[in-house]
Amino acid sequence: MRLYEYHSKKIFQQYGIPIAKGRLTTSACEAKQIAADLGGNVVIKAQVLATGRGRAGGIRLAKSPQEAEEQAANVLGMEIKGYPVRKVLVDEAIAIDREMYVAIIIDWIAKKPVLITSAEGGTYIEEIAQQSPEKIKKIAIDPVIGLREYQIRETAAYMDLPREYWRAFNQIVQGLWQAFIVMDASLAEINPLVVSSDHRLIALDGKMIVDDNASFRHPEFPEMLDPDLMFPEETETRKYRFSYLKLDGNIGCLVNGAGLAMSIMDTIRLYGGAPANFMDIGGGASADKVLSACKIIYSDPDVKAVLINIFGGLTHCDEAAEGILRALEEIHPRVPTIVRLAGTNAGLGLKLLKGTHLIIAETLLEGVHKSIAAAKGEWNEHID
Repeated sequence: MRLYEYHSKKIFQQYGIPIAKGRLTTSACEAKQIAADLGGNVVIKAQVLATGRGRAGGIRLAKSPQEAEEQAANVLGMEIKGYPVRKVLVDEAIAIDREMYVAIIIDWIAKKPVLITSAEGGTYIEEIAQQSPEKIKKIAIDPVIGLREYQIRETAAYMDLPREYWRAFNQIVQGLWQAFIVMDASLAEINPLVVSSDHRLIALDGKMIVDDNASFRHPEFPEMLDPDLMFPEETETRKYRFSYLKLDGNIGCLVNGAGLAMSIMDTIRLYGGAPANFMDIGGGASADKVLSACKIIYSDPDVKAVLINIFGGLTHCDEAAEGILRALEEIHPRVPTIVRLAGTNAGLGLKLLKGTHLIIAETLLEGVHKSIAAAKGEWNEHID
């Protein structure tokens, strides 16, 4: 889950990282007032989850409150790489002597966090990394021992940072490491970290990517989500905590268990069908969760048939059947639905489904064959 700049910098500040003064707004008129409060010389920054804001015109300087209002009005309503700009951050303008880059990221090959720094930072850091990789320093961090001060000193020396800034630099990098760990992040980035003309180190911009699988440790994560940028099915999957991924096929799959779900998808492919999604509703699935999963699958216009495969263990087949029945009552689906129940209370579940227009399969393979046939229109007689 990517965080907006204002969220990231707020977290940085909590861990002792200096940031520019500023406030968030959705109004050009309020931007004018914020600029006046900050002394008039400000930066208007579009808050979107996209890179390249500056090149796209999403970051603009203003030298007066009136100009701040005008620039905020220009930025609000822009679209940057498909993301609409609905809010801007009005920050005090900082006179910059030097820009640098500091980040901590998970190296999935080394299986460790890595401190990445460069004596050059700013908009073109990606080009620097590609064209001049020798300007990028990487230091692997032992996840047990953590980031050590000697590693930060080594980095400061490599960046040719004057020694009078080393104490502040150490505080900033240690704060970034703590934010990275505590927030369950896969990326914590300051770009640029600047030396200001009044000799301060300041994080002018910030970016974080956090693992939303750790939401149970972070009740603040849902508040950081932007509902405007989420698909309806994503909202539902977060609410009921199951896994869903849209694919390009036409057979909707509702399965409990990731391994079983992948096996069914592979089997559908093996016999010439095409799964429309990956869905794992997990163990102990309630009727409400099954109903929610059905709503997501039936709302997909590409789905021509649905295969529901419940293997009862922690999940009771009769409760899953109640969810299916509720889906039939509330949604009135117009596509063939094949159901296979096995395991705990499968008999009770099948009794509940008796008399419906569902297509019952006794085995997984039978369910796959019937779903492929149904997707081709060969079971339309089973639809009321």
